[in-house]
Amino acid sequence: MIIIEKAGEGDLGYQILSLLILAAFYTIYIGKMLAQKKKGIQTDHIAKGEKKKTLMTTEAAMKVATYGIVGAEAFSIILNAGSLGPAVRVTGIFIGFAGVIVFGMAVYTMRDSWRAGIPEKDKTAMVTEGIYSISRNPAFVGFYLTYIGILLTFFNWILLAFTICSIVLLHLQILKEEEYLPTVFGDDYIRYKNRVGRYIGRKGNFYG
Repeated sequence: MIIIEKAGEGDLGYQILSLLILAAFYTIYIGKMLAQKKKGIQTDHIAKGEKKKTLMTTEAAMKVATYGIVGAEAFSIILNAGSLGPAVRVTGIFIGFAGVIVFGMAVYTMRDSWRAGIPEKDKTAMVTEGIYSISRNPAFVGFYLTYIGILLTFFNWILLAFTICSIVLLHLQILKEEEYLPTVFGDDYIRYKNRVGRYIGRKGNFYG
């Protein structure tokens, strides 16, 4: 059930800030893709090419979910659809902006090695410096934080369902990438995987 509230002055502020979060996040995402396209680099490899059925299915489902959640987020923000209170909303705004910063740092650090999806026939460099020295998947962390931030700011059950579905499918995509990367980078990736956590910190902690 979605409760649509009439936006007051405070609510309008949350709406504007949340729209700024989405605009900043997807400006980074689309801007990076366009910049790489000018260099002749194909960034989007999601559900493209000749891939195994399980990988193609995972990527296709992830693509649908991550496109769908944009609509659910915009719908929730514009209609002011749900709230868990001012304190939760403020927390959501901070988490959302943190997601944008983390995602931006990840994309910047990857330079022209950044890809969306598994590029089975596209050789890239393995990046382990900067934010990648404390997280193997900071771009995904950026997605998670942004999704969770918007959810906390405009909580409703439809957005919750989209958020959970998107995070689960992104996690499954990470697992597929972890199967693929050793075939490209060999022992270098294995050593990197053994010392840096999947999401944050060093291997062996709760998040590894």
